[in-house]
Amino acid sequence: MAKAFASQGDMTEKKITFDEVGRDLWAFTAEGDPNSGVIIGDDSVMIVEAQATPRLANKVIEKVREVTDKPISHIVMTHYHAVRVLGASAYGADQVIMSDVARAMVVERGQEDWDSEFQRFPRLFEGHESIPGLTWPTTTFSDSMTVYLGNRRVDIKHIGRAHTAGDAVIHVPDENVMFTGDIVEDHSACYCGDGHFNDWGGTLDNILAYDVDAIAPGRGGALMGRDAVNSAIASTRDFVNSTYAPAARVAARGGSLKEAWDAVRAACDPKFADYAIYEHCLPFNVARAYDEARGIDTPRIWTAERDIEMWNALQA
Repeated sequence: MAKAFASQGDMTEKKITFDEVGRDLWAFTAEGDPNSGVIIGDDSVMIVEAQATPRLANKVIEKVREVTDKPISHIVMTHYHAVRVLGASAYGADQVIMSDVARAMVVERGQEDWDSEFQRFPRLFEGHESIPGLTWPTTTFSDSMTVYLGNRRVDIKHIGRAHTAGDAVIHVPDENVMFTGDIVEDHSACYCGDGHFNDWGGTLDNILAYDVDAIAPGRGGALMGRDAVNSAIASTRDFVNSTYAPAARVAARGGSLKEAWDAVRAACDPKFADYAIYEHCLPFNVARAYDEARGIDTPRIWTAERDIEMWNALQA
């Protein structure tokens, strides 16, 4: 490669924050690294997103133990990506929940995604030797399911394609708080390499319709209050649209992937260059936008080999 992927040299430890976003609802965040959520019920705890390795999952568990000694009974994965799911074994939960589409994506591309992400962003796989293998759900759902943690109701729903085809959101009605996974980000680039640009805006509209009081996003800080929620949804929408539109114009005239890269950079750099993981996401985002604009509905599987091929094309 002409030069390394943006995140291959990123070994800086991130500051962890643990914010209560509603009564007994917590957001574990780390300066643009993958977030996790904590939902404390009457007798047990649900974790949203497992982290990439058991060692990193233990950092979430340490924070949980600062606020409750209740057992962790459920893990919900909002999608299939390795950085979200491979730490699941650390929690000892009886139930691991994904959408049925997310499970199908583990079958189709889970190992390839693991290999690819490990190469791209080694810091997020601290303690990778402790990963026992791919994470498989014990329970899946098509459109929605409800879990009761005692009297606390937790609704888990697929409300549209966005970051992946199988995205789930988790809504806790008694506090009107939502955990959105990577459908919504806050001052962090959206990773769109497995995304659906033309569906993403409608899925954001579906989140807006809940009129929630707080969101724990996929990356970035906890969003407290309607103004913060609406601002993050708007900036996420702008990021997705600003990435797709220039790439689509290039594709429509038969231009190259490299031309799409230049066009997206011209549109996005002035607005988003200071966002967390912006440089990391950009090549994958451009490649997917260019594909979707040329009529490829199902994102092509990323492999370590394809990553390098794509990166060399963009650096030529």
